[in-house]
Amino acid sequence: MQKISPFLWFDNQAEEAVSFYLSLFDDSRITTTLRYPQSSTIGTPGSVMSLAFELGGNEFMALNGGPEFRFTPAISFYVHCQDQGEIDRLWNALLDGGEPQQCGWITDRFGVTWQIVPTILDELLTDEDQAKVQRVTEAFLRMDKFDIAELQAAYAG
Repeated sequence: MQKISPFLWFDNQAEEAVSFYLSLFDDSRITTTLRYPQSSTIGTPGSVMSLAFELGGNEFMALNGGPEFRFTPAISFYVHCQDQGEIDRLWNALLDGGEPQQCGWITDRFGVTWQIVPTILDELLTDEDQAKVQRVTEAFLRMDKFDIAELQAAYAG
């Protein structure tokens, strides 16, 4: 069990969101489902109250807590992508009902914000040649979905 786990508060779509997220990442599963008790005055008795789940081996919690709280992009999930195929697959899936943002950020249809980022970006941005770093930075600031080939072209000059 990891010491700290993200906890996601949904209105009433935790099951749908978790099912969607499980479809996106390997090594993912629901580990626990808790239901509102029959005497509940908060949620519908018998409906899903919370889910413990894993995405890519990382533990999360989801709650059907009602409409009191909403997600903001102030907290997002940073996903390290190995190649353009992985970026495209995740971006396109999250874009279904979602909203693209600048620099690899995307808010999905449930209001959760993700950063879909190529792992090579760190290498390109930590080069000692500041002209290369500047070109890469200028290139990615114009992007919504990251394009690795375009980043590498900017790096090469």
